[in-house]
Amino acid sequence: MTADVGIGTIGERVLTPEEFAWLVEFLADRTGIELKPGKESMVMGRLDRRLRHHGLSSYTEYFGLLVDGDPLESQMAVDLLTTNETYFFREPKHFDFVREVFSTFPRRSEPVRIWSAASSTGEEAWTIAMTLDDCLPAGQAWSILGTDISSRVLETARRAMYPIEAAEKIPPNLLRSYCLRGRDEYEGFLAIDARLRERVTFHEANLIELPTGLGTFDLVFLRNVMIYFGTETKRTIVRQMASMLRPGGHFIVSHAETLNGIGDGRLRLVRPSIYALADGAAGDG
Repeated sequence: MTADVGIGTIGERVLTPEEFAWLVEFLADRTGIELKPGKESMVMGRLDRRLRHHGLSSYTEYFGLLVDGDPLESQMAVDLLTTNETYFFREPKHFDFVREVFSTFPRRSEPVRIWSAASSTGEEAWTIAMTLDDCLPAGQAWSILGTDISSRVLETARRAMYPIEAAEKIPPNLLRSYCLRGRDEYEGFLAIDARLRERVTFHEANLIELPTGLGTFDLVFLRNVMIYFGTETKRTIVRQMASMLRPGGHFIVSHAETLNGIGDGRLRLVRPSIYALADGAAGDG
């Protein structure tokens, strides 16, 4: 027997429409992400453990911790609600494009820089690293920056160790060159080789409040994240990132996303989901 007491329950805890609305506003204020109707079960599945941890009987009680400004709990809530699926060589045509661009790249003194702007647990950044190191001219310096709003997923990215099943997505030649099979207590895992780890860094960053001093990039990946933002937030993010591209730089979104209606004229489509900085529209710094 059930009663019409709210959106849903896990155990005895109920997430009411009012509580869901409060959480939508909280997440939008903190991250710019718009939590859509239909995500109520996801919210309960991810936050219920925090209610149990604190011995709370309602989501309103839990929200009280966030309102009172507990920074660790607020970050934990954001981490739980913003983590998305990722894996090595997701949307492989993008990495084919990286190889196409940089395999004929003229060697220069300035390092090639690529930004994985929603890096999650790091598979995207490490995929870029494998591809770039494999195709750049010998001796060309390079580095990759991975950023994410979730401190929890960044810990995984920095650890650079993944279940061995992740190897199924990595081309065999790159798997042999850049991944190590775990032994003893690390049995069942693969680790990214130190040659790549020394060139890839991860930092916490909120896309709606980007830190200063990130520098400029030859290529920016921003995939599978803009679907969570409203139109004006998208425009702001794209405008900021376009200003951080070097001359001749590229901007990549997922195949399910587009810059139609949110671009500022500096980025032109060169193939599906890949944009180039227009001639004469160099980044600001």
